[in-house]
Amino acid sequence: MSGSAVVSPATGGLRERRRAATVLEIKATARRLLVEQGTGSLSLRAVAREMGVTAPALYRYFDGHEALVEALAGDLYDELCDAMEAAAAAVPAAMADDRRLWTAARLVAATKTFRSWSVGHPAEFGLLFGAPIPGVDFYDENSPACVGGRRFGQVFAALFLELWTTRPFPVPDVADLDPRLLPQVERYRDELGVDLPVPVVYVFLSCWARLYGLVAMEVFGHLKFALDDAEPAFDTEVHQIGRTIGIDDLPMGALDFLADPPPATGRGPSAPGPART
Repeated sequence: MSGSAVVSPATGGLRERRRAATVLEIKATARRLLVEQGTGSLSLRAVAREMGVTAPALYRYFDGHEALVEALAGDLYDELCDAMEAAAAAVPAAMADDRRLWTAARLVAATKTFRSWSVGHPAEFGLLFGAPIPGVDFYDENSPACVGGRRFGQVFAALFLELWTTRPFPVPDVADLDPRLLPQVERYRDELGVDLPVPVVYVFLSCWARLYGLVAMEVFGHLKFALDDAEPAFDTEVHQIGRTIGIDDLPMGALDFLADPPPATGRGPSAPGPART
């Protein structure tokens, strides 16, 4: 499903800039409603009411509710990916003398930033990684949500590929994988566009499932029965996964620079500006 105008408010003619600015305002209003009221509030009618315009006026910018949600999701994926990439880029260059250590540190930095962004943005996390919204297709290749989701996967996959290339770690034999699994993993590998053996992609998926599961349980409050602070559990799980992929020997203090993860870069919509008709 198509999204909206891609013209930046700082480029194009006056009409294009006004249109782009209005699109940004619509998405910012939708995000605020998402945070305050949940995914059920993401209707064009609700957004229009907040902006002080009529719902039909918004159809000049979005084809419908689905297109608005998918465009917002695409922006949120970009915001998350920007934060993860910034965290990876913040790893001190001095660590590059040991290529494997440097790659491991960047992968852990991106992973920890995924958690910190998710915990800090529970409503946005729910939109991207929670229950699907009826009628909204995040897997339509023409959807900005699909494009953003692919980028998110590639942030992790590129570092995983770099780590494997630097020093391969133990993976299952192809013969040990369920035959029903192989074509699915091969298809996913092709979608990612990475040159990795199928068993390595399977390990990648397994690691992601473990990380996502723990973060989702924390974000949705399902660890409170046992943990008041889930961050140590997450760090321990990252260390355990590190054993699986050969990066469990990061020296103590190697990631101290992550004590305060870099803020989001602001590509996603934030607070809305003045309403436009």
